Amino acid sequence: MSLTWIITVLCIIVVTLAYVLWNYIRIRKMPEGTADMIDMAAIIRSGANAFMKTEYKTIAIVVVLISLVLSLFVEKTSGITFIVGAAMSSCACVLGMKSATYANVRTANKARESMSIGDTVKVALCGGSISGLSVQAFGMLGLAAVLLIWGGVNHQTEGSGLLTHLQGVDASVMRVSTYSLGCSLVAMFNRVAGGNYTKAADISADILGKIRNNLPEDDSRIPNVIADFIGDNVNDIAGNCSDLLESFVATMSATIMIAVIMFQKFSIDQMFNPTVIFPIVLAGAGLLSCLIGMLYANVKKMGSDPSHELNLATWISAGLTIILGLGASWLIFGKIDATTFETYGWKASWLSPWICAVLGLASGVAIGSITEYYTSSDFRPTRKLAEMAPEGDAFVITKGDAIGSRSCLLPILLIGLALFISGKISGTYGIAVASLGMLAFVGTTVSIDAFGPIADNAGGLAESCHLSDKVRVITDKLDAVGNTTAAIGKGFAIGSAAFATVSLIVSYVGNYTPANSEMILNIANFTVVAGAVIGGALVEYFSAILTDNTIESARAMADEGDKLLSVPGVMEGTVRPDYNRMIQMATQGALRKMLFPSVLAMFIPVLGGFIFGVDFVGGLLIGATIVAIPRAIFMGNSGGTFDNAKKYIESGALKGHGKGTAAHKSAVTGDTVGDTRKDVVGVALDIFIKTMSTVANTLVNIFRNFTLIR
Repeated sequence: MSLTWIITVLCIIVVTLAYVLWNYIRIRKMPEGTADMIDMAAIIRSGANAFMKTEYKTIAIVVVLISLVLSLFVEKTSGITFIVGAAMSSCACVLGMKSATYANVRTANKARESMSIGDTVKVALCGGSISGLSVQAFGMLGLAAVLLIWGGVNHQTEGSGLLTHLQGVDASVMRVSTYSLGCSLVAMFNRVAGGNYTKAADISADILGKIRNNLPEDDSRIPNVIADFIGDNVNDIAGNCSDLLESFVATMSATIMIAVIMFQKFSIDQMFNPTVIFPIVLAGAGLLSCLIGMLYANVKKMGSDPSHELNLATWISAGLTIILGLGASWLIFGKIDATTFETYGWKASWLSPWICAVLGLASGVAIGSITEYYTSSDFRPTRKLAEMAPEGDAFVITKGDAIGSRSCLLPILLIGLALFISGKISGTYGIAVASLGMLAFVGTTVSIDAFGPIADNAGGLAESCHLSDKVRVITDKLDAVGNTTAAIGKGFAIGSAAFATVSLIVSYVGNYTPANSEMILNIANFTVVAGAVIGGALVEYFSAILTDNTIESARAMADEGDKLLSVPGVMEGTVRPDYNRMIQMATQGALRKMLFPSVLAMFIPVLGGFIFGVDFVGGLLIGATIVAIPRAIFMGNSGGTFDNAKKYIESGALKGHGKGTAAHKSAVTGDTVGDTRKDVVGVALDIFIKTMSTVANTLVNIFRNFTLIR
């Protein structure tokens, strides 16, 4: 393995983290605004920090227990790499959340001071870039450290646990796999707990304000509003950071594992190091491209159309990733002879992995555009849904469901075609590289996605702190753009999860297939079919658990909020409601209900593997993936459409049916239904299937050695 390449990538990581630190310091030095703004921002920051501290007490216990099991019974160093993965994911999401809680009030204040959309956008994007670049930098930092400390990936290193010795455990591959598993665990906890927190607060605030009491959105008299502001940070920032970091790491890990599998099949030394190092170099090229894209957005003077500037930053990052990826492909594979490529089944010689990466990248951009079409109020589907609102709740829900279902076909078609073509060009390695290509510029994607919650919080602060209408016009414009970027980010996360999971499934099958044999998972085998059917059903069960948990918490918070509103002076605005009570309820409800669904994703493949064996688990993964991907797209897009249809009506675009009308209340009902879909279930399903696949990859050799029913 080339030490020079790893050191080069590490230099890029260090420069990126230095830029992140500079942005963080710069954000902290900006003024917060009026006394009310400072006070409200401090409450949000304190609540978010308290939630994360409490959550991580549970996560730390689970991480320590699992790391001990891995080191004792699987491979002695795998517990350490598992902890490293959990730590890197935690660093990215905590830093991202903290920066967002500083950037939100400063964004609102910049709008108040400058009355300029362009200047305000730059503050929000500065905060978002801390999240985005941290995701990619920390994900790569941990993996690079694992490779450097233990001497890279060696296909002949047999490992053993401190207490047991299992046949066929490759120590270097196990370190990569458990590093990814550590990232998966943190992502699952953050998404499940954060989703419950934010949507319980959001739904209860909407019910109290818009349906029961006819109060404006983000009115500071509603005690649930502040908990909603906090939820934007713990889910849409921290949860999203750990989610996409986990996808990014999973694709790099899967590509490395498949490189080892390919070597075991063909035994060509000339290809081993290049196929192992290429994913690291491609990811490093993407990180450098993201850094340049974010620097461009930081220095360029922005106009009144923030969407144009954000899109341009994305195109710069994606374009540079393609160019640098081409150079990396030539430098790494350019000197390998044609016969070797033919043996590996690469149809375009040294260009093959680059073509696959471009296919994945193009699919990601296209899925984002499709998501924007179905969820943005600038386009026909969302406007048609808004036009249904005067007809009542049933019409809104039914039409929203139809839009969500219709939106599934094109993204899945793109994913399927990209996977098929990549497989034809470069075999199973090409599928993994296509997955990584989609995520190679994840730093920019998350940066722009994080812009949304920061802008949303800024608008809420402007409303709750009674800033002028002109300020609210600016923050509303940013919020509208942020809604679209957030919807695109969810589509991108789901699409990347599909690619990552397929790569992990291929890696899983390869890990238990004998050397020099074709990788086959026989779908006609009754054991595989049984696993697939159960895997699909488990996706629905997991969705139901998350939905039930959120609605139960929301109902309890709405009822408690009603009691707090009845306190004398609260409705008159002379007495501040008990925000801490609502924050405490949201925190306790989310943390109490996060453990079972989070552990479920890790426990299912373990139980299935020990009882029924490797083929059953392979079917389980396929069934869950086939059901979860369209389900997640449906949930995300229908929820986004409901949300923006409501905002379209609130903007006054539907004449005669503005805020407070029956049509508006029907749209609010639709948004309430969509909240749980897009911010709880949809975003957790992709982690559910990735976590199961990562666990299966980590424990495949145990399943092969110990199976109850053979």
